[in-house]
Parts: sequence; C-alpha cells; structure tokens
Amino acid sequence: MTDIGFIGLGIMGRPMAEHLLAGGHRLHGSRHHKPVSDELVEKGVAVHATPRDVAAASDIVILMLPDTPQVEDVLFSADGVAAGLSPGKIVVDMSSISPMATKDFAGRIEETGCSYLDAPVSGGEVGAKAASLTIMVGGPETAFARVKPLFELMGKNITLVGGNGDGQTTKVANQIIVALTIEAVGEALLFASKAGADPVKVRQALMGGFAASRILEVHGERMIRRTFDPGFRIGLHQKDLNLALQGARALGLSLPNTATAQELFNACVAHGGRDWDHSAMVRALEQMANHAIAET
Repeated sequence: MTDIGFIGLGIMGRPMAEHLLAGGHRLHGSRHHKPVSDELVEKGVAVHATPRDVAAASDIVILMLPDTPQVEDVLFSADGVAAGLSPGKIVVDMSSISPMATKDFAGRIEETGCSYLDAPVSGGEVGAKAASLTIMVGGPETAFARVKPLFELMGKNITLVGGNGDGQTTKVANQIIVALTIEAVGEALLFASKAGADPVKVRQALMGGFAASRILEVHGERMIRRTFDPGFRIGLHQKDLNLALQGARALGLSLPNTATAQELFNACVAHGGRDWDHSAMVRALEQMANHAIAET
C-alpha cells in the first residue's frame, strides 16, 4: 500500500484515482484546484487544504491538470507540492503540457532531492474509465520502476520513452497524428457523401483496407451519427496543437498540416464548439462544403 497524492480529480483524473483506490492504495487530494467529490471521500480519499499538505502526506504525488500554468502553480506556489516534499519522493505529472517547461519543472523538483516523471496519457475519458490508457513516460529509470505498478492500474501501453520532457514530446506527436487523421477521415467521408455514396457503407468498406484506423472506426462513426459530445474536447486539443506549433517554431520546423488542423479547430470554436468532441472538426469542413456527411 502506497500513500499517493492525486491533484486534478476531473473528467480524467477521477476514474484514474478510482483505479488506484481499487488497487488498495491510500489517496490524498487537495481542495486547491478542484473540489474532491463526496463519492471519492466516501471511498477513502483524504482531503487536505493545500498541495503542500498533500505532498507531505504522500510518497508519490500525481498531477492531472489542464495546462502548463496550472501545473506550475500547483508545484511551485507558496503552498505548492515542492514546499511539502522531502527527499526520496516522486512527482508524476500526467497532464499534457509543454515539453520545455517540463524539463525546467523536473530540474526544480530534483533540487529537493526528489524524482520527477512526465507521464501524459492518451485514450480520453473512455480509456481512463477502462484503465486502458496509453502512458508515455519521461524521466529516470529508477523512478519509473517504482511508479510502474501504479501506471499498470491505470493503463495498458506503458513506455519509458527517455529522459524528462520526452514523455510530453511523445504526447505532442500523438496529438499531431490524431488531429491530422481526424481531418483526413472527415475529408474522405465528406467527399464520399457529397459524391452520393452512403457514408456508412463507405466507412465499412474502408475499415477492411489499408485506410483502417482507430480514428476511422470511432470518430468516423461519430461523424456519421452526429454524436459530438466529448470524448476529448476541441479546446484541449487546441492546447496540444499550440504546444506542437510553439515547439516547431523553437526548433525551426514547419508543420503545415498541423497548422491547418488548428485552423479548423479555431473555426469550430468560433461557432461555439470549444466543448465539442474533437471529431467535430468535420463541421468546419462541412461548412466550407455547404454539405453535411449525414443529416441530424
């Protein structure tokens, strides 16, 4: 049994924390970022006033927060996690944030005598609930070995990619592939529908060929059925593509199709779609075509 701090008990964090509880561990939460639900308290989560108190009570502290500024605040504010650490503890950031900021955060945590892992995830709310998340980890092997049994309670495909920041870099790469594949599936089904073919049967045929993908399977069905409740929100995917484009500028790279996908997300947000599922990117394509893949 391990004392685990878990800060960020939202759509993703809550089911992840529940798997840790089910695995027999003690959990500590904080009122700092998001209130701990009564249900989690009833299941045994101890509630503390600040992240500092959570860190003091825990051997391993896990963060699952929206973006880089929130992670920095929880870690390094006056009552933040860093202030409550003692040597030998581990901080695990499972948020999706800037790889460059992650390297800085890791260095500052290491100065306290503790280890830092960046371990962003892929799989969305469905994967969090099913404990089937893909977990991409950056950091020291010794810390990874200690935390891996906890990762195994939350996910299936768990990879130590390299040093600190490499987990976040892998997540950004993942989000580029997902966004561009959503765009490709949207274009393909829109083309087929506009040409008069049945998009249901077109998708069925494509699933048996080289174009088959998880995006075509899941999000292609969403596009046809018009089920755009998240899932994974466009606003969060925008944040991840911003990280990709900012990183590309810093590295002197051009990511033209990533930029196009971001502009399509921007168009969706302009029409009130920040909280749509990211498969709803197709709505921006449909507006330009004056044609919907399927009628609502």
